[in-house]
Amino acid sequence: MGKILRVDLTNGKISEEFPDEETLKLYLGGAGLATKYLIDEVPKGIDPLGPENKLIVMTGPLTGTPSPSTGRYCVVAKSPLTGIWGEANSAGFWGRDLKRSGFDGVIFEGISPKPVYLVTEDGKAELKDATHLWGKNTSETTRIIKEDLGDKFNVACIGIGGENLVKYAAVMNDCDKPNYGRAAGRCGMGTVMGSKKLKAIAAKGNAKIEVANPEEYKTEAKQRYDWVNQSLLKMTLEVFGTATMVDLVGVKGGLPTRNFQTGVFPNMDKINGTAINETMLTGRKPCFACPVACGRIVEIKEGKYKSSGEGPEYESIGALGTMCGVDDLEAITMAHFLCNEYGLDVISAGGTIAFAMECYEKGILTKEDTDGLEFTFGNADLVVDLISKISTREGIGNLLAEGSRNMANKLGKDSIKFAMQVKGLELPAYDSRAAKISGLAYATANRGGCHITGFIEGPAFLSMPFMIVEDAMVDDILNENPKDTRVVKEFEDAFGVFDSIGGCKFMGMVLSSEDWASLIEKLLGYQFTVKDFAKAGERLYNLARVYSVREGLSRKDDTLPARFLEEPMPEGPAKGQIVNLDTLLDAYYEYRGWDKETGKPTQERLKELGLEWTIKEIY
Repeated sequence: MGKILRVDLTNGKISEEFPDEETLKLYLGGAGLATKYLIDEVPKGIDPLGPENKLIVMTGPLTGTPSPSTGRYCVVAKSPLTGIWGEANSAGFWGRDLKRSGFDGVIFEGISPKPVYLVTEDGKAELKDATHLWGKNTSETTRIIKEDLGDKFNVACIGIGGENLVKYAAVMNDCDKPNYGRAAGRCGMGTVMGSKKLKAIAAKGNAKIEVANPEEYKTEAKQRYDWVNQSLLKMTLEVFGTATMVDLVGVKGGLPTRNFQTGVFPNMDKINGTAINETMLTGRKPCFACPVACGRIVEIKEGKYKSSGEGPEYESIGALGTMCGVDDLEAITMAHFLCNEYGLDVISAGGTIAFAMECYEKGILTKEDTDGLEFTFGNADLVVDLISKISTREGIGNLLAEGSRNMANKLGKDSIKFAMQVKGLELPAYDSRAAKISGLAYATANRGGCHITGFIEGPAFLSMPFMIVEDAMVDDILNENPKDTRVVKEFEDAFGVFDSIGGCKFMGMVLSSEDWASLIEKLLGYQFTVKDFAKAGERLYNLARVYSVREGLSRKDDTLPARFLEEPMPEGPAKGQIVNLDTLLDAYYEYRGWDKETGKPTQERLKELGLEWTIKEIY
């Protein structure tokens, strides 16, 4: 669209700006362009919840176009959970609707004196009073805004968790019914939104997305769509959704159980994709332009959790289920529903609860600390009840709302050793002792303990090749092979492009970098080769690294929880395994062109990538 909104929440002023063509060529859009703004405009060392932090919501150039699964948007800010570069990404339909309202993105700055929400429609924007929405959950907020503005508006909003500054609050979109919605979940972007008293963004419009070569783009987009439609990816995810990973990870002994104390979960057949299909599945829900439709619509037909909604995903099953020792699928699903309603990141919520359970098991937390609640592994009702306590910061929920690293720092007694996080971000549902290369991906992910930054779990845990990177299979997942670090680096770069163009990373399983480079070229109207694709990804990855290094990140932070490094896996296919990270890290830094002692991108590498302007930020 070529136009970005800037909203000063302190004084209510709204303006428009138009990024120059060279900037757009270098950073594309999405997370890339948002990070450029973050480094340029947010001073070093600021309080993530203060007025100097900026919340940058950005679509990509392909968002809203007919390429397969290109409906995504991102949110970037300094993270209140980690203190470094924060980024969250979501699909559904809201990204498309923001773009069709006439804008590629919005930069929010300052803090509003009262709750507000932003409305964008047909190239116009205004702030509206949200006092009547404050204290409402996500589906109710969406319902009220649609009643006020019209049903064709789409809404991205925060729930009560974001209002109460839970450090891992999400931005939720497409919450058209109770328990529905897609989440820009990680890093506490909903927390930043809450700190600014910004409740929601409502978007509607019919603006045309300009395409440089429309007929060629349409032909290629249809071809790519057809390829995905005929793929193994579609056949698997359409039938079982992301819950198919329960079996694929479990068979390798990497399904995190009882806060990663083991990778073997004895009752995984009670919570896997087949169990969902046989007991509660009622339909499937695709995102915009998606041929796969991995989203699940489910109904708990009776009992105390009787309800219906969207989910659960694999990460919900892992975080709220296996990590907490819970094998009650209905309880896991209800906890997932509540995370949607209150606006919490399911991974950090479940990971923090699991950490608290181990603290209770080891006597670091007592019944007196936990409001008399039994924080025992397997306590399904407790997991469900804690979501609301965390969101409202009630009792023990106030401590859990801080995240596992902050909890460990407060509790002491060496509890940091089993806070399963990297750089403050709780780990998703893959135990790296069962696939060593995933440990490197956790350790080096720009936003912290993240699986989707480079999704090395695909070729490692799932044995699925990715066409996005040539020769991407990892042959021996129980050994630390320095050559495999090239795959991590190239995946991180490639998927960084996806975060900047507005594409779904699952498409990397089917379509190659050649396919995507050609689509970008046809859309934007200038030469964009496979080499350009690779260099753009590397540029964007280094850009985010620069921001975090500026905020104090160094090699010592590129590490893993002590459990992975020191405690051999006690059972299963990975029995006896630990991760020897340094062997992989040295090789990875070599591939990256980063200094092995400090973890900084070298000045030479930054110059090669056209990032010489960032040298002053870290040297």
